[in-house]
Parts: sequence; C-alpha cells; structure tokens
Amino acid sequence: MAKFEVYSDKKGEFRFRLKAGNGQIIITGQGYKAKASCMNGIESIKNNCQDDGMFERLTAKNGKSYFNLKSTNGQVIGASQMYASNSGVENGIASVRKNAPIAEIIE
Repeated sequence: MAKFEVYSDKKGEFRFRLKAGNGQIIITGQGYKAKASCMNGIESIKNNCQDDGMFERLTAKNGKSYFNLKSTNGQVIGASQMYASNSGVENGIASVRKNAPIAEIIE
C-alpha cells in the first residue's frame, strides 16, 4: 500500500515523501515550517496529480531526467528522484497518479 510519510528534517522543517507499495520513494516535498502546511502540500499532490499539465519534465546538468509536480499557482510541491531515461520519468509520473490519491498518511 502506498503511503505519504510525514517527518521532520535536521532543520526542524516538516517534509513528506510518497512511497510506493514496494517502499520506493516516488516524490518528495519541500520543507515547511508548520505541519499544517505540510499536510496541505500532500492534499495539493493528491488534487493535482491527475492533470498532466501540472508535471514539469526536466533534465539535470548531469544529463539525468526528473520531474516536478506543481500546484495551480505554479509553485513546486513535489520533486522526483533522478532517472536515467525519459521513460523512467514517465513511469514515475504514472506511479504518482496511481498511488497519491489512495495513499494513507503516516506521521
């Protein structure tokens, strides 16, 4: 079962990561000062992940591919890992679409 894990980082900011049923991290969120804002970020992922226009497909300086998921205001709400190919990016996006809407939230 997919899950959103909510945790505090070394700076004391709240973050989330979406993990697939196999434990692989699909997408991670930015740092939030308030836990409520972090929870809003998760809701934004759930609400925006079905709209392909919200996914930004990018290439890093090292040539690897990744994607960001943006909210309706254009702010990045989640970033993927680096992938060796564009097909990896598309598989990652498909996994977010499949898993985010049904993922439980673990605090």
